Amino acid sequence: MLAKTNQKAALVVAVIAIVYLLLSFNLPGYSNALIDADVIPKGLGFLLLFFALLLYLDKKNETEADKEKRKISKQHVINLLVVAGMILIYIFLLEMIGFVVMTTVFIFVCSLYLDYKHHVTNVITSVVFSLAIYGLFNYLLKINLPAGILPF
Repeated sequence: MLAKTNQKAALVVAVIAIVYLLLSFNLPGYSNALIDADVIPKGLGFLLLFFALLLYLDKKNETEADKEKRKISKQHVINLLVVAGMILIYIFLLEMIGFVVMTTVFIFVCSLYLDYKHHVTNVITSVVFSLAIYGLFNYLLKINLPAGILPF
């Protein structure tokens, strides 16, 4: 029944999509909202389920070259684990230190770890991106992001 890797992966993605959809149907509704808070999560859940179906029905047979491409080196696994650790530290410190500082530090340190050599560009990108997203959310969308140690 599940001869191909794509079919196995499709079933895992479908289960994740179904759990996600069940959780999105439990989101509370708001009577004053034009578009309710559950519209995007439900749409993404159905989209994920649709892509799982497409993946399951994919007729392409896996070649040896495809199997070779799927192999992950030990260094890549270590890189993934280190970045996952950085993400957890980012999440843990976000409320205390604030969005702008933590996002700037996260982008810079993550890029540094992943061997990005242009440090000036990295600093500029980290700061500008963090400030732009903070300004967009706090001042245009009126969604407060954690200010943390900064006074604004």
